[in-house]
Amino acid sequence: MRATAIWATPEALVVVVEGGTVSIPWDRCSGRLARASQAERELAERSPSGYGIHWPLIDEHLAVGPLVRLVG
Repeated sequence: MRATAIWATPEALVVVVEGGTVSIPWDRCSGRLARASQAERELAERSPSGYGIHWPLIDEHLAVGPLVRLVG
């Protein structure tokens, strides 16, 4: 599953994938992201392929597919 866009809200990571948009609460993403500041969360980088997301300030990298399945 590929993300075509991502952004951070104070409550959740929002991921746009084929078929729609999903909102994943930070505490369901990972412990690191749940504890991170909003500034750290907002510096997410979508991988060029769209299959992963990286947060360089907290050294977290997650695959899009499993994240989206958390709420699906």
